Amino acid sequence: MKNKILKKLLLYSFISIVLSLFLSFIYIFFPQLPQTFDNSIRDTLFKIRGEIPNSHNVFIVDIDEKSIQALGQWPWSRDKIAKILENLTNAGIGLIAFDVVFAERDRSSPKKILEKYNIKRDDVPDYDEIFAKTVATTPTILGYQFELEKDNKHISKKAPSIPAIFVEKNKNPNENYLIKATGTILNTPMVQNSAYSSGFFNNVPDESGIIRSVPLIISYDGIIYPSLALEVLRVITDTKRVVINYDKDGVENIKLNSITIPTDRHGRILVNFRGKERSFKYISALDIYNNKFDKKAIEGKIALVGTTAAGLLDLRATPFESVYPGVEVHANVIDNILTGDFIYKASWMDGVNIVLIFILSLVVTLAITFTPFWYNPFITMAFLAATGYAAYYSLFTKGIVFNIFYPILTISTAALIATLLDYFFEIRQEEAIKKKFASKVSKDVMDNLLKNMGDSGFQAMEKEVTVFFSDVRGFTQISEKMGSAKNLIEYLNQYMEPMSNIITKYQGTIDKYIGDAIMAYWNAPGNVENHPDKAVLASLEQIAHLEPLNKEYDKNNKPHIDIGIGLNTGMAIVGEMGSSGRSDYTVIGDAINLGARLESLCKFYNSKLNISNFTKDALKEEYIFRFLDLVTVKGKVEPIEIWQVYARGKAQGEQKEELEKHHKAIELYKNSKFKEALVIFEELENSKTKTNNNIYKIYIQRCTEFIEHPPENFIGVYEHTTKG
Repeated sequence: MKNKILKKLLLYSFISIVLSLFLSFIYIFFPQLPQTFDNSIRDTLFKIRGEIPNSHNVFIVDIDEKSIQALGQWPWSRDKIAKILENLTNAGIGLIAFDVVFAERDRSSPKKILEKYNIKRDDVPDYDEIFAKTVATTPTILGYQFELEKDNKHISKKAPSIPAIFVEKNKNPNENYLIKATGTILNTPMVQNSAYSSGFFNNVPDESGIIRSVPLIISYDGIIYPSLALEVLRVITDTKRVVINYDKDGVENIKLNSITIPTDRHGRILVNFRGKERSFKYISALDIYNNKFDKKAIEGKIALVGTTAAGLLDLRATPFESVYPGVEVHANVIDNILTGDFIYKASWMDGVNIVLIFILSLVVTLAITFTPFWYNPFITMAFLAATGYAAYYSLFTKGIVFNIFYPILTISTAALIATLLDYFFEIRQEEAIKKKFASKVSKDVMDNLLKNMGDSGFQAMEKEVTVFFSDVRGFTQISEKMGSAKNLIEYLNQYMEPMSNIITKYQGTIDKYIGDAIMAYWNAPGNVENHPDKAVLASLEQIAHLEPLNKEYDKNNKPHIDIGIGLNTGMAIVGEMGSSGRSDYTVIGDAINLGARLESLCKFYNSKLNISNFTKDALKEEYIFRFLDLVTVKGKVEPIEIWQVYARGKAQGEQKEELEKHHKAIELYKNSKFKEALVIFEELENSKTKTNNNIYKIYIQRCTEFIEHPPENFIGVYEHTTKG
């Protein structure tokens, strides 16, 4: 058994290692294959987490539908936007950043209109100039956009000016990990040059069209430029020297003075979204324009000017929603950096993910292998749930992103393979059990064996059983009368078949046929409740079946069959026994040997069913008994009570009277009152209604001998020196 377990362990371990190597190969060489699935799972974790509070340091000035209806279609005249900037500045705003670009001159400006007709006047307002001066005198950072398409030939090649130095540390000179721009869409020169600084507001969705990460830096003509969010933080922290740290895989992080921002290898920050749309405070641009807002609520804070109006097309898809204002994406990024609440893919997580693949593959395979088959779905679900929780905890408590797809794939694949192998091995084991026990046990016992075959298999164990031995009386004479071996076999089969069916009907296991004898047992290999009763009931039914069977024999002029049965209950060794090439499931031990002795003593006591006191004491139901003897059998020192069983129920009438007298005489006999016992035994022997033709003769002979030769220290024990 140990060798089988070891072989199974080695086989399943080998399979799990092969699976791990295969999945690791895909993970290393085809990393993008499961990305969509992995992202979808992570989106689900965001939705499970739900909304979380932000720092309230960022709010959005919303160019909303209400503002457009009141102030006119977008773009508004620049003097209106200038007024919004002035009102914010007068309210004590900390910083203003635009998620819009003013790429063309204001067509509604009076000066622009006069120029169109070649009219030059110095006393008319220039809205672009007004806006540029306002930008220059307010804490405003402009936004612009990079062009990322390579084949766009109608774009500007100008570059914005950034008042900071970008230093790249440990960069591989032969690699360029950053997103590369091909051109720019800047504000008009007058506005662009008036601003202290600016940042790009490109939001680059992934392959599924969802914004999950935002580039903090982009390379253009060999120079690095910051995003709008990064530039806001750089200005707030007064960072003059931005450090970009690389490792062997690409960008590791970006440093702004004391702030370290973890990024992916391309310099993108994974956005830890606070929730659905409007997780941040929104103030309508119209309210700012009309100066109808709470000044204290915005004092010292960061205002992002953007739009939620559907017609202006600044709507994105995020893990929370398919329609999400682009300006609020920047608000999330700024809030992430301000609070240090990052989520990131650590470079060492690749190694962790591969180790996880190996560990999960082995553990799941072995867990499924060495547990009952029906546990498999629950074990698989438990591992998947644990992986989901680990991913959730890692993402939102530690901020570390690890690949969720491969652990799930590993668990599912390992569980499937292990289950299929388990099924294959259980089918083989089931066939082995069926082959071994199909003709030995009942269908109920067989079903129980198949259900619990993983518990102990055929392993030898000590167990209480009730053993059954039956034998045909006078078989030598019967075989002589049958004339031929063929007739004898047919004759025996006609007897053996109903006897075997009765045994299996009462959940017994047939051990073997020994010529005309049958050996069987109860409570092995499967557990049988009240097995002593079932053995007695089966024996009584066999004896009762002899009457119709002998009538059939009469019709064919065949000799009658009479049998003797011995039952004993006790501990025995049960299990697979024999050689590696030939073995059988059987029972051995003293309890088995005693059962055989009880059967052979049926002839001596002229009884059909003998049971030991061990079986009698274990019976739950009521039966009609006759005490036969207290004996020591050959090979045993401890005396055994032998009881004859007549039927189920209570004795009635003459049988009851006879048995009461018999047991009274037995008590006198045991107490050495041989003369008084002899009188009763002789009376019973002379009775015409006696139910045993030999027992009284036995005790009459013993009493007569003991009267003539009184025994010393008599305790009622008779020693049988032969087997029968």
